[in-house]
Order: sequence, then structure tokens, then C-alpha cells
Amino acid sequence: MATRLEWLADHPQHSDTFAAWIHRQFHYEYAEQPLVDWQREFAEGQHNGDWKCLIALDGEQLLGGAALARADLASRPDLGPWLACVFVSPEARGQGLAERLIEGICAQAKAAGAGKIYLHTQDKHAYYAKRGWTLLEGFTAWEKQQWLMVRNL
Repeated sequence: MATRLEWLADHPQHSDTFAAWIHRQFHYEYAEQPLVDWQREFAEGQHNGDWKCLIALDGEQLLGGAALARADLASRPDLGPWLACVFVSPEARGQGLAERLIEGICAQAKAAGAGKIYLHTQDKHAYYAKRGWTLLEGFTAWEKQQWLMVRNL
């Protein structure tokens, strides 16, 4: 069966799993937030517009996802929307899934009227630069170098 992209809001049974993957992958961002609190916030975010998540499914198996976030960087409340929570499970990598998810989120942001979309990354700025994202600035957060990037839609 071909991998398909669908909105997490239509598959809420996968919300806690994906939220747990994100909590683990980006553990430094969630150091102050217990997993159960994040899972609740993320699940609510599927309906209140805070974390609109697109997921990749193979049958009913969750392979990855990416979110269109209203806010994703406390120090920059002036910016948004954001590409956030990009994650593909290790066994599903190398098939272009992340790129499909990113393009799906960008298309959703554009359809919602956004002219630009932002992201921040610790170590993937070269990956995003190859895909049309421009570096706005470097900054330090979570005791690490981070990169703020933008893409015109």
C-alpha cells in the first residue's frame, strides 16, 4: 500500500504516539514539560489551530509527520506560521517522506493565506536551504546554536 498523507485530526488514535516521538526527538525543548502535558496540548492543537499536524501513514502504521504551528519560538511571537515537529520514524527514512510532509504543510499555510512560513532548526539548516528556505539569523536556545529560517510561499 502506498504511503499517504492525512491530517492527524482525522486519525486521533495516533496523536499521543506522534507527540511522544516529538517529545523524545526534541527533548531539550520539552525539558520543562512532562510528556502527558505535551500530549494533551498537542491533541488539543489539532482542533484549536496551534499544532495542525499532517501525518504519513502506510495502512494504519504511523510513519511520521509535520505540523503547521501558530507559534513555535517563544522569543519570536511576531513570526508565524511555523513548520514544526518534522519527524519520520527511522525505518521510514530515505524515501522522501519528510519532503512530502514539508511541502504539504507549506501548501496548507499558503491556502490559509500565509505569504511566508518559518522554522527553527538545530542541525538541519543545510537540508532546508536546499529546499528553498533562507537563513534569517542564528541564535542560541536550549544551550545550543539554532537557526531561524523563512520560506516565501
